[in-house]
Amino acid sequence: QLRLVESGGGLVQPGGSLTLSCAASESISTIPIMAWYRDAPGKERERVAMITVSGITNYADSVKGRFTVSKDNANNTMFLEMNNLNVEDTAIYYCWAGRGPTSGQGTQVTVSS
Repeated sequence: QLRLVESGGGLVQPGGSLTLSCAASESISTIPIMAWYRDAPGKERERVAMITVSGITNYADSVKGRFTVSKDNANNTMFLEMNNLNVEDTAIYYCWAGRGPTSGQGTQVTVSS
C-alpha cells in the first residue's frame, strides 16, 4: 500500500522560500497524477499544484509564478518549491497521489513576520 510522507514545512518570513518534499514508499513513475493541496483556516481545501506522469504541471492562480512542482522518479519523491511566500500561503500542505488515492499526513507552513 502506497504511503506518502511530507517534510520541509516550517516558519518563514514573508518573501521567503521553502521547499516541501513528499517521499513515497513505492515507485511513483507510473502514478498518473500527483498533487499538492493545502488547508488553511476558514478556507476550502485548495489544490495548489499538480504534475502528471509525463511531467505536465498545473497551478492554482494563487501560486502561479511562485510555486514549482517537480518529481524525482528515481528517488520516489515529489517536491514543491515555494518562493515569495506571503501570509495567505499559511496552511497545512498535503501531497496526494492518484493511486488509491493516497494522501500524506501534511506539513505545516506558516508565513509570518
